[in-house]
Amino acid sequence: MSGVRIERLKDLDQETLEKLVEIYMRGYEGMREYGGEGEGYAKRYLRWCWSKAKDGFFVARIGDEIVGFIVCDRDWYSRYEGRKVGAIHEFVVDKKFQGHGIGHMLMEKCLEYLRKHNDRIELWVGEKNYNAMKFYGEYLFRRVNRSGIWVRMVRDLRKDDKGKG
Repeated sequence: MSGVRIERLKDLDQETLEKLVEIYMRGYEGMREYGGEGEGYAKRYLRWCWSKAKDGFFVARIGDEIVGFIVCDRDWYSRYEGRKVGAIHEFVVDKKFQGHGIGHMLMEKCLEYLRKHNDRIELWVGEKNYNAMKFYGEYLFRRVNRSGIWVRMVRDLRKDDKGKG
């Protein structure tokens, strides 16, 4: 899709937060069990993401409109790894803009950012979010654990750098 820019979010003001919440809520339509308990939860969660990973909070814009975002944390302590790794806390492309490569552009930016700081990345995805798991698999993430309704996926950047991303 032409005219898409991926950039670091500069400020999480109220207007931007509202837009991100809209995208987040639409992204979890039909999968509410993974998207929390509504807009109040989404606002608290996105503020937490901002406080935890400001430098890795990237948005996709078309013109002035935000159409997706990814939150990449270079300093996440993984209790599964027993050390700090990179993590993707949230990743959503507005449903109206899916299927145009925007998710790929966001993921490439995230990998470029995390690769500078980490040798491994982890993320959690809902067990029934098959499209997301397939997408992550294209980027060499593999399933390694499960906890309740969540699947943990990891990518080892040292070994996997020969592959996509």
